Amino acid sequence: MHTTSEATEPVEKALYDVLAAEVFLERTADIINAGAQSVMLSIGHRLGLFDLMASLSPESSQQIADKAGLAERYVREWLAVMVTANIVNYDASLKTYHLPKSHAACLTRDAELGNYAVYAQFIPLMGAAQDHILRCFESGGGTKYGDYPCFHQIMSEDSEQSVVSSLFDVILPLITGIDDQLHIGIKVLDIGCGKGYALTAMAGRYPQSQFTGYDLCEEAVVAANHLAKVRDLKNIKFEVKDMATFNEQDEYDLITSFDAVHDQKNPEGLVKGIHRALRHSGVYLMQDIGGSAHLENNIDFPMASLLYSISCMHCTPISIGQGGEGLGTMWGWETAQAMLESAYFHSIKRHVLPHDPMNVWFISHKEMSHG
Repeated sequence: MHTTSEATEPVEKALYDVLAAEVFLERTADIINAGAQSVMLSIGHRLGLFDLMASLSPESSQQIADKAGLAERYVREWLAVMVTANIVNYDASLKTYHLPKSHAACLTRDAELGNYAVYAQFIPLMGAAQDHILRCFESGGGTKYGDYPCFHQIMSEDSEQSVVSSLFDVILPLITGIDDQLHIGIKVLDIGCGKGYALTAMAGRYPQSQFTGYDLCEEAVVAANHLAKVRDLKNIKFEVKDMATFNEQDEYDLITSFDAVHDQKNPEGLVKGIHRALRHSGVYLMQDIGGSAHLENNIDFPMASLLYSISCMHCTPISIGQGGEGLGTMWGWETAQAMLESAYFHSIKRHVLPHDPMNVWFISHKEMSHG
């Protein structure tokens, strides 16, 4: 027996490449470490610590905590994560901390390169939903928006920098002549309006036009109506509406949806409903995730693992929870384009914008465009 065991031992050891396993172990450890760093990025963003530190010269943890109005002991522990993650510089002799301008350029609310700390918030959000998702894996069921704390706040921040910041200079000009039409006065609908950042920006700029926003989530609609009231906008309204029952006809000149179609109960039915709701010369502006429907095409897509994770933890179960098929975040631009064509839209044009490589923008006309 002893001889047999010795003979089989080398075979067992040869079942995998030990060096490759050790390299992968290190990668796994890096993934876990980066996940922890992401949670701390989220905390730094929500507490305004990055915004504060971007304006400071090297300071002690007590000075930073005092200026932030926070408890020093917690700030010091957070700073330790930032230092070991090579985000914040640390002078051990002076015990001071400094956020370099080159790092602040993607971590503050006015960051030149976009505030990537906003996206870090998805990591703790997904962690908070983990028990719900475990049950979904076992039952095949879905979730509801109330299962995700702060979801609409995160999406509003994302919208502010990916949509609102470029709305008038880059996005709306994709539609020939729309600026003039909006100034003259047309009817606009935004589907899945969230907290209404994009639509209120448009309503403020174009007082002659009428704007309506629909969203399934009451919390988001309450916040959107409050924003409209604060800005004293008389040409806008927000309503709670389940888009599975959307059935209007020849009502709007422009319909928009910003990252809102793929997690609907019936995306294809909604796109057809949008076609019906447009007037004969109407236009549909659709933003959604720009990944492919084919996994092999997304290997090098920006932040693909994050997007598939958000799909698994939020977009897919939200759709299934409404009785939908659960297309998921990475349903693919090909699927979106096929739905637009199936709904009999014309002159469909697909755009990927330099400031927003993760998303795709479709401009589709109800009737054949002659522009």
